[in-house]
Parts: sequence; C-alpha cells; structure tokens
Amino acid sequence: MQTHRRKRKKLKSEINVVPYIDVMLVLLIIFMVTAPLLNLGVDIELPESEVAKSISVDKDPVVVSVDEAGNFYMTEPKGERIKLDANALRERMAAYVRNNPKQPVYVAGDGKVEYSKVYDAMAQLQAAGVPKVGLMGQPPPDKAK
Repeated sequence: MQTHRRKRKKLKSEINVVPYIDVMLVLLIIFMVTAPLLNLGVDIELPESEVAKSISVDKDPVVVSVDEAGNFYMTEPKGERIKLDANALRERMAAYVRNNPKQPVYVAGDGKVEYSKVYDAMAQLQAAGVPKVGLMGQPPPDKAK
C-alpha cells in the first residue's frame, strides 16, 4: 500500500493591491467629473464702495428689478419696464444675451424684499447664460441737505 502524501501549498502572505488601485482610479475619475458641478453659488460682481462711487459703463445696462412683493421686472436699454415671471425672465434674458453678449446686466432689489427673491433673480440670470451680474444700490442721502 502506498500512502499518498499530499503536498501542502504554502500560504501567500502578500496583499493583492490591484483591486484597490482600480477602485482608487474610479473614485478619482468620479471626483474629477463632479468637482466642477459643485459650484452652488451664483457668480455676481459686487461693486466696491468707498461712499458708493458710480460705475462707468460703455453701454446702458439691462436692469432686472425685484419689487417688495417679489415680482420680477426687466428693463431693456431705452425700453419699457416689463413684468415677468421667473421662467419668462430666464427665457427672455437667454434670447437677449445671445444677441448682446457684452451687455451689462444689473439686479435692483427693493430694500424690503426678501433676499431669497433677489437670489432667485440672480439664479434665473445665471441659468439664462448671463456671464456677469451686478447688484445695483443707491448711495445714502446726503446728510448736509
């Protein structure tokens, strides 16, 4: 009788890192793709104020106004003031920006309006493709008068 001895295989004490490298590369790609999409804010150009200097512009700006009730209005240069809802504002500004890409756009909010309504107006302008949005303000009344 022959007894068969089984040969035992030696255990490997090495860690296979290939799956970890694959997972790392997939995560890297996911982060690289999603990082530019995490821009949650609205790009605005706030004027610097040293006693509220006026801004000089070459062209008359388009003014988007928000009144105390939260209604949106659009005033084109040398045009009339038009009352619009949020969707109409976005569509109209998208068409306007396609024809006039260098036209300055300002948002004027009533002092008593909720900030969220002014922010909604800026978000609609950004969705319409407006590259820069400025905020309008009024200098304080002269105390000498």
